[in-house]
Amino acid sequence: MNEERKILVEEVDSVEKPPLAKVEDAVEEKAAPVMAPSPYEAESDASKLTRKRDYLEGFLAQQPTETPAGEAGGDLYEAVVDTLKSIYDPEIPVNIYDLGLIYGVEITPDNHAIVTMTLTTPHCPVAESMPGEIEMQVGSVPGVGHSEVNLVWDPPWDPGKMSDEAKLELGML
Repeated sequence: MNEERKILVEEVDSVEKPPLAKVEDAVEEKAAPVMAPSPYEAESDASKLTRKRDYLEGFLAQQPTETPAGEAGGDLYEAVVDTLKSIYDPEIPVNIYDLGLIYGVEITPDNHAIVTMTLTTPHCPVAESMPGEIEMQVGSVPGVGHSEVNLVWDPPWDPGKMSDEAKLELGML
C-alpha cells in the first residue's frame, strides 16, 4: 500500500484524425442478451404455440361479468350519482356530491335508493329543505321505485371530504 504510484505523461505533437463512420460500413453485430436460463428454452416452437393457444382460448372464452344495476358501476347507481351531481349547494358553487356531503348511495334489490348524507353545518340554512329536494330528485330517476334520504351528523363534514374538482373550483388547490 505504501508503493508510490507514478503517472507517465507522454507529449505528442499531433494526433491522426480517426476516419469518419459511414452507415454503409456498419456491420450488424447482435450482442447476445444476458438472460437467466429459461425453463422453456428446450421447448419446441410447436409446443410453445400450443401453450399460448391454450392460454388465449381460456382468456378469450371468458365473458365479462355484468355489474348489477344497483351496485357501484351499475346503470341505476350511476344515474343516481349523476342526479346528485346536478344538485348544487345554494351557498357554494359546487355540487353536493363533489362537496363531499354524500356519504353513501345504496340501491336495494327492489330498486329503492337510499342516500346517506350530511350538511356543512347543523345550522345550514337549507337543513330543512335540502333533504326533501334530494329525495324528490333521486326519486325521479328512471328505474328508482322509492327514494329515502338519511341525514347524519357523524362523522361531521370537513373540507377534506371534497373532491379535487371541488377544491379546484373553490381555489383550495
